[in-house]
Amino acid sequence: MAIPVGLILVITLVDIHSPTYVHLGPLLVIAPAITASFGGARLTGLIGALAVGAQLAIAVLHGGLSTTNHIAQLVALTILSVFVMFVCLIRDRRTEELAQVRSVSEAAQRALLRPLPHRLGPLHIASTYLAAEKEACIGGDLYAVARIGSGTRVIIADVRGKGLGAIGEAATLLGAFQEAAHHHATLPALAQALDRSVCRYHTQIPESDEEAQEHFVTALMLEIPDHAPMAQVTHCGHPPPLLIRHGEVLKVANAHPAPPLGIGGLATDAYGSYAFTFQVGDTLLLYTDGIVEARDRDHTFYPLEERVALWTRCSPDTLVHRIQRDLLTYADGALGDDAAVVAIHRTHLPHAGHMVHPETAGPGA
Repeated sequence: MAIPVGLILVITLVDIHSPTYVHLGPLLVIAPAITASFGGARLTGLIGALAVGAQLAIAVLHGGLSTTNHIAQLVALTILSVFVMFVCLIRDRRTEELAQVRSVSEAAQRALLRPLPHRLGPLHIASTYLAAEKEACIGGDLYAVARIGSGTRVIIADVRGKGLGAIGEAATLLGAFQEAAHHHATLPALAQALDRSVCRYHTQIPESDEEAQEHFVTALMLEIPDHAPMAQVTHCGHPPPLLIRHGEVLKVANAHPAPPLGIGGLATDAYGSYAFTFQVGDTLLLYTDGIVEARDRDHTFYPLEERVALWTRCSPDTLVHRIQRDLLTYADGALGDDAAVVAIHRTHLPHAGHMVHPETAGPGA
């Protein structure tokens, strides 16, 4: 408040001690205008009232209150101060509405996309989510984990589209995974169950939706046993995970990935699984295509593998944080699609002498 009050005092004193033909009173409108940039409507109104009072003092001491010029200045300053206060009222109301919307959005995000546990068995997990739509916290990307006996199942998926329009399908898939993950012995069977859930959801889409036939979900599912230095993965049209081991970055790619979920009409053996080594000290990085399809000002895609190679010694939390910060800088803060990242680090092998060999199935076995 020192700045607008100081301006009022300085302008008033200078104007009073100036020749009668010099009029600095109109400059008093600067005070409420400045106050509006940091204060609310009440504070702006108070400063406006002080400015009008100062203009009144100038009129009395500098030419007389009855002069046409001073009367015009008083009226103009009063109208402008009220106008600035009215603008502040509208701004404050919109700010409150936006805060409420954000609060509801954050609550919906916590209910739909629950934060992953920091520790789960022998795994250290970190994740982050970046929504493409402004002021949105959630969109069409999703991730979840489920404990199944002495192991962990993980899913990361990307619903076609972005932002609020994809939330319904994402919620359907998350609910289906949390239930089906405990009732199917293999990842291919789990993938088939999720495909049926997505297809059922698509049957409820209105026929008037021109994009109804193009709805699908890319997904990647992992199964990580606690007692074996290995993991299984099922690709459903999703980008393959990255494996960080001994300072190197490797791509875990299945030679025969399955189609995305929700295509419909697939054979019962369309979904397979692929086993690979996942040792103590290794880190798996799961991501959605919003990461690798982000572009800079030259329309060059984000080089995820190159960037991750610079941070191979980082913990999962630090790795996820650096990817998020670097991605936003690379894309100049404007993502073209929702983006999600999950980092999973194996910390130890409990009861290493008891080895559990998960089954493999399908063309990737």
